[in-house]
Amino acid sequence: MTTFRLAGVDVPRIGLGTNRLTTAPEHVRFVREAVAAGVRHIDTAHLYTGGASERTLGEALGGRDDLVVATKGGYRPGEGRPEVLGAQIEQSLRSLRTDAIRLYYLHRVDPETPLEESLGAIKEYVDRGAILHVGVSDVSIEQIERARKVLPIVAVQNQYNPGDRGDDDVVDHCEREGIAFVPFFPLRGGESPEVTLAWLLRRSPVMLPIPGTLSIEHLRENLAVLDLELD
Repeated sequence: MTTFRLAGVDVPRIGLGTNRLTTAPEHVRFVREAVAAGVRHIDTAHLYTGGASERTLGEALGGRDDLVVATKGGYRPGEGRPEVLGAQIEQSLRSLRTDAIRLYYLHRVDPETPLEESLGAIKEYVDRGAILHVGVSDVSIEQIERARKVLPIVAVQNQYNPGDRGDDDVVDHCEREGIAFVPFFPLRGGESPEVTLAWLLRRSPVMLPIPGTLSIEHLRENLAVLDLELD
């Protein structure tokens, strides 16, 4: 299966990570070319390149609703407090030039704030329609289940690659529950990008890698893996 229904949109199972995206004109152009090439799942965060990644996506895409632009907030200790998280969500809405973020992750579980309190702040934006779907990042199965008691969780983003399979149990849990598993640093520990991505896709039908690149050629090579089958 080459597509997955993520946050209400059917997306190719290989997306795009944007943790190096800046506001340079060539990066704005790259984002538009990536979407033209078939990308429908783009991942960013409030902290990526000091906020430039979100702003570039906002300029390039202008709040398009036919794809999933996922962002994250609450990365550093103390940033899971409702007032801090709320301010980051407001900034993300402005930067992405949208009235509704299709997929929003709690970037980290704040050691200074109960998980339920952080997610409660996100839920307020869900209730008002400013966030459509919610994910959690860098979490255990126990934390996923605690989160699901607060609101529905459609995606989990943890580190996972051939060299780091410590979250095999989380992948399996997400597969059982129909939750997207979005591995960050997906290419570490692999022999080649193409083989590594193909291995990840075969590992689980809910696996949605988001390799980062600023090259349209590399992006097209990544998307071509959707048609590659490992023996």
